[in-house]
Amino acid sequence: MEGHHSRHHHPQQQQPVSANVESADRFPQWSVQETKEFLSIRAELDQSFMETKRNKLLWEVISTRMKEKGYNRSAEQCKCKWKNLVTRYKGCGGTVEAEAVRQHFPFYDELQAIFTARMQSIQCSESEGGGGAAAVRKKLSSDEEEDMEENELDNRKKKKVKTGSTSSGNDNSNIKEMLEGFMRQQLQMEMQWREAFESRENERRAKEMEWRQAMEALEKERMMMERRWREREEQWRMREEARAEKRDALITALLDNLRREGQM
Repeated sequence: MEGHHSRHHHPQQQQPVSANVESADRFPQWSVQETKEFLSIRAELDQSFMETKRNKLLWEVISTRMKEKGYNRSAEQCKCKWKNLVTRYKGCGGTVEAEAVRQHFPFYDELQAIFTARMQSIQCSESEGGGGAAAVRKKLSSDEEEDMEENELDNRKKKKVKTGSTSSGNDNSNIKEMLEGFMRQQLQMEMQWREAFESRENERRAKEMEWRQAMEALEKERMMMERRWREREEQWRMREEARAEKRDALITALLDNLRREGQM
């Protein structure tokens, strides 16, 4: 009996270790509304995920925005949830059997919208002259590229253990070349980001300058209108004073006539 109990308790102790990534997604369980909020945030940041390969900060942003909506989810939990949703989405293909699977996957439309918008963005980039290798790289999401790099590193480590010390020099050189290529890609992406930032900054400055010029023109027009109004006000005042003087002179003359007639 003790051996029977020990055999049953042993897998329970090993399960959290072997399924550490899955437990982050299953505990606590995601509700339908929470998953929809998560997909809404992920859709807003999908363009940013396509433009960068190291997306740890983006998952931190998603985690923060989920907390703002009242859902306490870590960046790793959000990333695992996204991978599971993508896996289930890919399982819902265009076959007849997949139509029945869609009925049990309520988030198919949200993921379909995300990937449709992604393909439209890629097509727009290609039509604007951004084809070639850059367009091919954009077809893979950054999290998929990161998984491919991690799998490639794992495969290289396994090969290194199997082949022994004779192939260690080649593996090191391959890893070095891969890291150098990654750094070049990072520098290129950073340069592109800086160019885009400078372009947006110049556009902002141009709009700000245009706005200031428009405000200055409006201020000058206001001052001119105010000056014309003051001039008209001054002219009206002078005419009123002239009419008052004439009226006083006329009244004075009438009174003088009345006095002279009374004396006579």
